[in-house]
Amino acid sequence: MEWQRAFHLTRQHLETGGELPTQPGTVIHQGEDLARWVQAQRLGRDRLTTVQQWMCEQILGITPATEEEKPPLRRTQADKWALNLAAARQFYEREGHLRVPRQHVERIVVSDGNDEDQQEREFRLGAWIGNQRNRAATLSPERVEQLSAIGMRWA
Repeated sequence: MEWQRAFHLTRQHLETGGELPTQPGTVIHQGEDLARWVQAQRLGRDRLTTVQQWMCEQILGITPATEEEKPPLRRTQADKWALNLAAARQFYEREGHLRVPRQHVERIVVSDGNDEDQQEREFRLGAWIGNQRNRAATLSPERVEQLSAIGMRWA
């Protein structure tokens, strides 16, 4: 019902000579932020039914968002663990130990899947290592083993 209401309000706006709103907060009709709704349809096209996709494209002229327009995917806890572990491995390979000063920041090159999208990221490795030591009792055996394998001293 909410989708149909927003669709109808957007269609009315276009029929009365308005342009397709693109900046959230610029066109509010009957309490509905039409630009925010349009943006949600563009970014969430894959979650729409086939009929809704057709209606958005053919009736309202809403095109799907390009890959550049889509926000980056959020990293899962497992992704964050893997990145911090990679930073710890890099530090260990360079220094030969994991006695990382609390304030140390490690820089590693991270790839988003294709070689072209590599970027250098900073990880607060000293704080992360300290936190892992403090949480040793609650870490999974697999994670304890991963850190132990690269020279983690737990005491």
